[in-house]
Amino acid sequence: MDLVLKDEYESDLELLRSSAVSAGIIAASYFRREIKSWTKDNSSPVTEADYKVDQTLFQILMAARPDYGWLSEESADDLSRLKKQRIFVVDPIDGTRAFMRGDDCWSIALAIVENGEAVAGVIYAPARNELYQAYKGGGAFLNGEPLIKKTRIGKGIIIPAPGAVHKELEDVGLEYIRGPVLPSLAYRLVQVATGVLDVALARRGAQDWDIAASAIILEECNIDIEDVCVGRPKFNKKEIRHGALASMSDISLKPILSKALRNIYGCPKAKE
Repeated sequence: MDLVLKDEYESDLELLRSSAVSAGIIAASYFRREIKSWTKDNSSPVTEADYKVDQTLFQILMAARPDYGWLSEESADDLSRLKKQRIFVVDPIDGTRAFMRGDDCWSIALAIVENGEAVAGVIYAPARNELYQAYKGGGAFLNGEPLIKKTRIGKGIIIPAPGAVHKELEDVGLEYIRGPVLPSLAYRLVQVATGVLDVALARRGAQDWDIAASAIILEECNIDIEDVCVGRPKFNKKEIRHGALASMSDISLKPILSKALRNIYGCPKAKE
């Protein structure tokens, strides 16, 4: 990799990391307190903490990189991002329902996407004091220590999934342990790298901000994340939703998992 480009990615990662920590302080000030909340058009909840974190991140990140585009769950989509070489992809609070319940499994997910690929990413879970980070070619880290894919030896495969997926996997005779529910998709995906999970799945409909930060962290751990309909996900397209997703530490599970997800969620029809 070109050294100048690598330096740029490293600088971008430092910006994401410091911004995530600042955002985490703000989010934590609302956590486990009475806060205002609303229901969005897609029936998902949003809180005043989501909006405050989003506004803060926009101010910090765009001031530092005014030539970058912006895509966030809590901001109106400005399609001028499609003309940008690099964009910020932001989920101010991933796992809002967990945040509202007072559960500690929520995170702030930040990524930089270049030409459709995530090149830097941070996932920060303030309530768990865990900060995951990676940039392209620079390795992945958890709380400053190298994050290297961990394989659990001699133990059952752990897979968290919706009930319909469990039924599909059990019907084909796969032996495994039902994993814990981790509401933040970004956080759930990187647990394949830590060894907490062997597989992380997502139903059809996840959007760029749900997975971009995880994608680069997993990539730097030599773990793939795939859209079971089209393969490796591409980001910063006009359509930011993805098909069902699978990430796994054991690639031999891929045929079974991909088939199960396609059977349940299907694939978008190709446009003529």
